[in-house]
Amino acid sequence: MSSPSQPKKIVLAYSGGLDTSVILPWLKHRYPGVKLVAFAAELGQGDELEGIKKKAKLSGADEVVVKDLRREFAEQFCFPMLRAHATYEQDYLLGTSIARPLIAKHQVLVAHETRADAVAHGATGKGNDQVRFELTYMAMDPKLKIISPWKDPSFELRSREAAVEYANEHGIPIAQSKKKIYSRDRNLWHISHEGAEIEDPANEPLDRCLVMTAPLSKAPGKPQYVEVGFEKGVPVSIDGKRYAPEAIIAKLNEIGGKHAVGQTVLVENRLVGMKSRGVYETPGGTILYEAHKALEQLCLERDLYHYKQQMAVRYGELVYYGQWFHPLREAMQAFVDQASELVTGSAKVKLFKGRAQAVSATSPNSLYDTQLASFAMDGYDVTAARGFIDLFGLPMKVRGLKHGTKV
Repeated sequence: MSSPSQPKKIVLAYSGGLDTSVILPWLKHRYPGVKLVAFAAELGQGDELEGIKKKAKLSGADEVVVKDLRREFAEQFCFPMLRAHATYEQDYLLGTSIARPLIAKHQVLVAHETRADAVAHGATGKGNDQVRFELTYMAMDPKLKIISPWKDPSFELRSREAAVEYANEHGIPIAQSKKKIYSRDRNLWHISHEGAEIEDPANEPLDRCLVMTAPLSKAPGKPQYVEVGFEKGVPVSIDGKRYAPEAIIAKLNEIGGKHAVGQTVLVENRLVGMKSRGVYETPGGTILYEAHKALEQLCLERDLYHYKQQMAVRYGELVYYGQWFHPLREAMQAFVDQASELVTGSAKVKLFKGRAQAVSATSPNSLYDTQLASFAMDGYDVTAARGFIDLFGLPMKVRGLKHGTKV
């Protein structure tokens, strides 16, 4: 748990965005004499990290650590979640949720490397990220002090407008203005947008918020097909060419983004209790989920597939709630990975006007039997069906005899 005592050195999860940029100088003021380490994770957020070391220093950091975590993010976080086929409330592919435990994990490692006694984050007191960061801190090193400015009664920057004014007053370089404010989180897997017109569910989000994908009206009028290859549930190739894990996501982002694939407008139930509205762009992830689903339908036995679908809901909740390092998620992963042993093959996905649709799939482990599935009765004992239906329906028959018809 966090301690009210004065920290000596704090490692801040630093993105270079508005919130963490103003928090650096605020921490200096709040804890006189404290040393600040700004930790930034390269997760595929494009040019957002350009000049970040200089910016962090100008904002008050004594040390700056930047780590390229794209390979680990794709291989050890995104792809295990993909194998689980987890979503939150059906439509959210968990792009921000899955990144936070990785950032917090390495933040703790940096704290150990720099001999810091505290970790801090810029997540607000209303959002989910505060939970995701702090649960990971607790799991990785419960002895570290946790500094959460938004939950500090002396923290006066309670709105993005106030933060913009604070940054301008202190000469902190920021990209936001009070006129146009979107709260964004971007990584290799997705980008999220909140704020401005998006906050009101009565408003249609404007095309100007889109970053990774083209507006639907500007998507090509001709479909494109992309084939994704899998080995044991892990994506390994695109159109027959093998790529590194992070390159697969980046390549599919590029392809899917051109066709406006992966755009979601969602009112979701936050862990802390209120509803929030966001726009999500997950082009590569949407293609991967569609291709993965097609292969699982071929390769997984019925009861296993159905049970795995049920588990995916709970798995998605654990990710959304910041419980990546929870023993239940880890145990579920063992089940998921065992179930994925035979999910090998390829699926072809058609991209057209915002939709990604798996149109074909092949696998050496396919359980699909063309002869059994056809309308021809050759090799199928139709008389067996009579006894099966009699036994399967016996409880309903007995109830009908006892209580009569419901019609």
